[in-house]
Amino acid sequence: MPVTRLFVAALCAATVQGAAAQAAGLDSVPRPQGRPGDTVAATSPRPASRPAVTMETDLKPVQVSTANIGFQRWIDGFRDRALAQGISAPVFDRAFAGLRYNTDVIDRDRNQSEFTKTIWDYLDSAASDTRIRNGQAALREHARLLERIEARYGVDKEVVVAVWGLESAYGEFRGKTPIIEALATLAYDGRRGRFFEQQLIAALKILQSGDTTPRNMTGSWAGAMGHTQFIPTSYLAYAVDFTGDGRRDIWADDPADALASTAAYLARFGWTKGQPWGVEVRLPRDFNVQLADRDVKRMPSQWGAMGVRDMSGRTVPDYGRASILLPAGARGAAFMIFDNFAVIERYNTADAYVIGVGHLSDRLRGGGPIQAAWPRGDRALLFAERQELQERLTRAGFDTRGIDGKIGPNTIAAVRAYQRSVGLVPDGYASLDLLKRLR
Repeated sequence: MPVTRLFVAALCAATVQGAAAQAAGLDSVPRPQGRPGDTVAATSPRPASRPAVTMETDLKPVQVSTANIGFQRWIDGFRDRALAQGISAPVFDRAFAGLRYNTDVIDRDRNQSEFTKTIWDYLDSAASDTRIRNGQAALREHARLLERIEARYGVDKEVVVAVWGLESAYGEFRGKTPIIEALATLAYDGRRGRFFEQQLIAALKILQSGDTTPRNMTGSWAGAMGHTQFIPTSYLAYAVDFTGDGRRDIWADDPADALASTAAYLARFGWTKGQPWGVEVRLPRDFNVQLADRDVKRMPSQWGAMGVRDMSGRTVPDYGRASILLPAGARGAAFMIFDNFAVIERYNTADAYVIGVGHLSDRLRGGGPIQAAWPRGDRALLFAERQELQERLTRAGFDTRGIDGKIGPNTIAAVRAYQRSVGLVPDGYASLDLLKRLR
């Protein structure tokens, strides 16, 4: 499924995906997923043989307990498609036994776009005192396991734990929705039917492999599973059996396989051990904000020659080529971001999420809070307002190349062009004030 990179994280939708996630104090967000061209099954580490997993029901014809006859007809047709892709009839029928059309899943899917947070609100939650304290406790409790995972995959243990913390509050809120039921409901609903049918086939392949049972395969309403919330296709491609028991069990209370799978995922996409995800920096007063662009990369020493310094006033060491990121425009914090930023981005494309993981990992190893002030008087644009912004920019001659409510590179370029035309600082920040000005 193509992934849209959200450059202005203050406007990204931080979707509320279930009461458990809300109780944990974080917003659930889209989960790790491969991009076009990624190999799914071929790269998956697999044990030579697996202990048998006993299914909890005898084989019975599929009967869906629902008044939705259309859903039953869809299941009948999908069964043929699933069997044609190698799913056995017994596996399918056991997985679908007693399945119902889940209206709660549809309600959550259709209403998610209106739930938004500013980046500063998101980071307040992502790196809260409680999450930092619990993360440091998790590092101590699982120290030996995490050191082994870090040694094998070369991914810093604090980053793995930070992902764990944001995805499930260190395993406390893994989700209780039956995955097959959720995915079948979403695939039938049709809004993103092709994607969710692909995930449903992958989930059935997981059951067929013997890694878990339908009863144990639970997670979020959107199909994300386990301690670190893998979607099924990513599980097939990247999950590992770190314990050596013959199963890749990311659902168990023991987080070993889940944490190792997360490290394997990040390693697969090029994690560089010892390189920061990013460093908070101060920009000189005369800094050209148009250089704050992901496509503009320079060595930290080159940025330093232009007056860019870390928050202690020193030039950032030459960890590698880096870009400058202004997630809340010229009035918020600035970050020098490295290749590892893009690696975390493979887990979730929202800048707010990537900064959240990175900043939480820094706090877990003893780093301090973000020092710059945020424009806390601003609020995030709602989905409809982001669409309106794009419509008004395009009508004014600054084409956003689509009205999708997503603030990506084309919209940022249009915002910058408009800002230049009216004498504003061209930082590309799509704010409510900018929308009011366009109105």
